[in-house]
Amino acid sequence: MKWLDAIPRVWKRAYLFICLWYAINFTISAVLEWKFVKPEYYVLWTALFLLEALCVFILLIFLWSHWLFKFSPVWQITGHVFGIIVFFLVMGTLSYYFTDYLEGFVYLEHWEEYMVGLLSSWDALRIHDQYIITVGVYYVIRYFQGLQKQEQEKSELAIRNKEMQISLLKSQINPHFLFNTLNSISTLVNSSKEKARKVIGQLSDIFRYALDSHNGEMVKLIHEIEFIENYIRIQQVRFGDRLKFEKHVDSTCLGISIPPMILQPLVENSVKYGIAPKEEGGTISLTVKRAGEVIFFEVKDDGLGSKAVKVMDGSSSGVGMMNTDLRLKSYFGVQAHLRVLATEHGYSVSFFLEDKQIMKEKIKEPILENQLL
Repeated sequence: MKWLDAIPRVWKRAYLFICLWYAINFTISAVLEWKFVKPEYYVLWTALFLLEALCVFILLIFLWSHWLFKFSPVWQITGHVFGIIVFFLVMGTLSYYFTDYLEGFVYLEHWEEYMVGLLSSWDALRIHDQYIITVGVYYVIRYFQGLQKQEQEKSELAIRNKEMQISLLKSQINPHFLFNTLNSISTLVNSSKEKARKVIGQLSDIFRYALDSHNGEMVKLIHEIEFIENYIRIQQVRFGDRLKFEKHVDSTCLGISIPPMILQPLVENSVKYGIAPKEEGGTISLTVKRAGEVIFFEVKDDGLGSKAVKVMDGSSSGVGMMNTDLRLKSYFGVQAHLRVLATEHGYSVSFFLEDKQIMKEKIKEPILENQLL
């Protein structure tokens, strides 16, 4: 009986509830007919046999509906129309057998006459209702199961996002960056204490932003850009004129919400594998532009590109780029995945997002643009 245990409890309860409902219905109808119309015991036996047949058909209707559910709505409707016809013919024939056939009306014309008469009576509507109600119960259960599955997927996605946020803090601000920054500060203390204090303030802002980002809340693009600029300024202390940074940001995009620290791994890749190994350095360019509801993000550099010894990976542990790709897809869907292009002229990493609140965000544009400036 393992197959019975494998059936979800909700389907067992639904089946028993429908059978119980029709058992009450058949009992009342049979008793009233036996008491006031035909005081013969075969009326009660006929009701019992038809109830047993109906309970078997309820199970078959569930199985039939489950099989049809795999197809498009048009095929499902067609299949259920066919099912109603078959159900009417079988139940009508059983009713004919327990009434007219057992009384001697055994020829085909008797069956045809009985079925035509049944079709033009309220009994036909009752038989059709039995099929429709069973199918309706099936689709109601499937609907609520779908809602429950969506809620479960949302919960699992929230857990995965939280885990990725924790992993993000471990991978993005990696020990190499901190070690190099502290070395730069140590050097500046002897040559320019003012610059050293400025770098310490920038480093403090970076870690504060990183720590605040672990709560999973979205941030405005303008704040993400400020974070990137602080990161670049610290790296420029180390690389000097070898590292240049340009940004081309559409002012209408400044108010959009994105996951925190989503751009930092892309910029770090360009610094680490594109600009740092190149003797004369290079330029990192950040582009954010809008095309209707679609927003294009790109981080590119004119560093070593495909000539680099090591490919882009985001950190020494190799999880930065993968983390970013997973986070984008978990927030915005698989269409938001990273697109990496390495040529002889440098690296380019891009992705697309859809902005669902264009009109709402446009109201905030002037204020956000002034803040950026």
